[in-house]
Amino acid sequence: MSFKYVIEHMEDNLHEWCILEYCHISTFIPTSNLYFTNISKDTESTLLDIKSLQGANFFTNHIIDLNLKKDKICLLDPSAKDILKPEDGNYFEYFLFGGILGDDPPRDRTCELRKHGFQTRSLGDLQMTTDTAINVTKRVIEDRVVIDQIPYIDFPEIKLSIKESVVMPFRYITIPHPNKSTLQTTTDELKLNLVPLLPEGMIELLKKDGDMAFEF
Repeated sequence: MSFKYVIEHMEDNLHEWCILEYCHISTFIPTSNLYFTNISKDTESTLLDIKSLQGANFFTNHIIDLNLKKDKICLLDPSAKDILKPEDGNYFEYFLFGGILGDDPPRDRTCELRKHGFQTRSLGDLQMTTDTAINVTKRVIEDRVVIDQIPYIDFPEIKLSIKESVVMPFRYITIPHPNKSTLQTTTDELKLNLVPLLPEGMIELLKKDGDMAFEF
């Protein structure tokens, strides 16, 4: 089965943060399997001009207004009682995500989709960015990895300066630090060598937004 990943864009505008996350998604999901719903004509025009998103499916309609079988749609909802499992891929074809910028604390904006009565699954009780949530879902559904076997880092701290730092209020997938050797002798040392998997250009955006140099 070819699984589809649907992002219901729920922001009034297309923020640069969203663009980076959406482009990042296209690095691990074929664009033909990416659906963007509830987007304005201006947003559609912008996304169509992005090379990495060419081939994706864009709709100004809400997900509920598309001619899709409702029982084949799974809404990823932090408040769902059931955790997403590999076998859920036997029942669902579409995995639905709210395309939102995270809030701290979370405002439960998924309720705007929950009210339509989709079947739901959770990725855990910690907030993830949209690209992280889709990456985790892909690993569970397509790669058949149990969700708690995926390597995570929660609320990573990013240094702003020698004396200042900021904590990102999300759970991220971890990857080895690109500038350090992964040959370690202890588990603790290996943990110190992991960094959050961020979209390309995110560090530069954080630098611009904060007008500071970020260091890992």
